[in-house]
Amino acid sequence: MSNYFSRLPDFEYISRLNDRRSDNDYVTVKNIFRRALIREDLFDNFLAFNKYNIIGDKRPDQVAYEVYGDSDLDWVVLAANNIINVRNEWPMSQFQFEKYILEKYGSFENANKVKHYETIEIKDSDGKVHVPAGKIVSSDFTISFTDSLTNLNVTSDPDSLSEITYYLHEERLQDERRKINILKSKYLPRVLDEIETLLDYEPSTEFISPKLKKASNPNLG
Repeated sequence: MSNYFSRLPDFEYISRLNDRRSDNDYVTVKNIFRRALIREDLFDNFLAFNKYNIIGDKRPDQVAYEVYGDSDLDWVVLAANNIINVRNEWPMSQFQFEKYILEKYGSFENANKVKHYETIEIKDSDGKVHVPAGKIVSSDFTISFTDSLTNLNVTSDPDSLSEITYYLHEERLQDERRKINILKSKYLPRVLDEIETLLDYEPSTEFISPKLKKASNPNLG
């Protein structure tokens, strides 16, 4: 089974249900606090992953179906990127994004105000870069330099800056989240086998089996 929760071991917890028959009743639940991680040495092997860009409102399960043909392997997509909280770490849908913008900035008018200014790349006649693109500067930023080909003095136009609004800034943050790593299919069987073992319990006073352990019962003390 590829579904993540089906792989989680069980935990016998003291029943708090009103219809329990005694203080010795237990309820078997999935131990959602067990978390599977991809081994660090595999993370260090960049050849084990492909770069992937999330398009539109695609969810983890849709990415998993596209890549592996199994939407239940969404947890592999998340684990490959160390994503724990999908809501905060996966790119928002357009509807969620606009709702977030309104909640954070109060209105689209506020969100479209200038947050900062950035430089546009400036080269001289010989192709030498004197100002790289994307450098945060003040609104009156200018620079003077001598053209390496013509020997003429050049001063940049203060109007040749990019206005970066709060809305664009937030869009950029979302775009960065869209750039994820995808575990190559040939490594998938190995990872699934290793994670199965990692999720198993080790012997302890609560141990019943690799897939089950039982909580102590203070009611019987």
